[in-house]
Amino acid sequence: MRTATVQNKGRRGLIAALDLGSTKLCCFIARPVQEKGLKIVGIGHQVSKGIRSGAIVDMDAAEASIRATVEAAEQMAGENIRRIVVNFSGGDMKSRLIAYEISIAGHQIDDADIRRILDPSAIEDGQPENHDLIHVLPVGYSLDGRSGVHDPRGLFGERLGVYLHAISVGKGAVRNLESCISRCHLDIVDKVVTPYASALACLAEDETRLGVTCIDMGGGTTSIAVFFDGELVHAGSIPVGGVHVTNDIARGLSTPLAYAERMKTLYGSVIPSPSDDREILKVPLIGEEDPAETSQVPRSMLVGIVRPRLEETFEMVRAHLGGAGFDKAAGCRVVLTGGTSQLPGVHELATTILDKQVRLGQPRPIEGLADAVGGPAFATCAGLLNHAVNNKTDDLAGAYCAAEKVSSRLGRFGHWFREHF
Repeated sequence: MRTATVQNKGRRGLIAALDLGSTKLCCFIARPVQEKGLKIVGIGHQVSKGIRSGAIVDMDAAEASIRATVEAAEQMAGENIRRIVVNFSGGDMKSRLIAYEISIAGHQIDDADIRRILDPSAIEDGQPENHDLIHVLPVGYSLDGRSGVHDPRGLFGERLGVYLHAISVGKGAVRNLESCISRCHLDIVDKVVTPYASALACLAEDETRLGVTCIDMGGGTTSIAVFFDGELVHAGSIPVGGVHVTNDIARGLSTPLAYAERMKTLYGSVIPSPSDDREILKVPLIGEEDPAETSQVPRSMLVGIVRPRLEETFEMVRAHLGGAGFDKAAGCRVVLTGGTSQLPGVHELATTILDKQVRLGQPRPIEGLADAVGGPAFATCAGLLNHAVNNKTDDLAGAYCAAEKVSSRLGRFGHWFREHF
């Protein structure tokens, strides 16, 4: 049983999601239909300004970009929105697994016991300094020392334990985001870390149960979410993304950033081919006003710039998973999403470096979602909508923002890890 989050329903039942990326902003407005279904009624996306590596660095520029994005979605929907759910990509993300238990004195477990074990007043120590909690998710329960309990309600026992996954980000990043959104006359009703949102949009249920790593390859960051037994057990990010590939091209070929991005999109690849040396690309030079002043380079030179940066990215992902203890425990599957994952050859490169089965993930179809915004680059925004509609408001909502305390009886992550692996 997950802790509850705030359902993001505004005027006339609308749900609005805002993806704050380093290269693009995206806003989806949806209306719930049937049981947990959605229909997209508004879409807006703009080039991102004032955001770097998932964090706001220029308040005025970020505000202008957010306003333009939301207004475009509102015009399409024909409705104004006030409340939104947003994502976090950077902000020094911390992910911890914690164990805690309470006495239930032999009676049958009910909702009151679940509320008690998730009570913020009972688990208040251990918060990383200068961090705010974004998620506190139950990974699993134990009863009288027996783990593997998914829903303890209705069972009898003496001691009820819970394994919690706490995800926090730096307070400064949170406050900057809240201030920027407030300046746009919008209210944040929920925050979701980017890798979790992307995973909700792309992963199959069997994948999350058997073990899978979702890697969102964004513009400024590469985010990582690890699932096991149907639950999110690790989340993190590394400050490298598609922008760094673009910068490498611009520096290596002495071309403007806008043209470097275009070259990456049209001709970029990480797999060399025999024809690369024969295919010549015209590259305009920085500072040259005459369009005829271009240099000519073989496509192999572009591939030679793109591939090393993506190799480094996947090596950093592998090192991150190893440092967190999930290099082997995360299963043998990887799902890639995000705009950078669409570069030719990324799938094969990830398979080689991570030594896992890799597939390209796309958001599950949503009614009203156009093909142009239905690809991997828009997975986070689609996942934010899924998170909003699947998490209802109830009296457990306070537990969502609970701090955690490590019980000396059950221990930290090592105890949970030993029991499951």
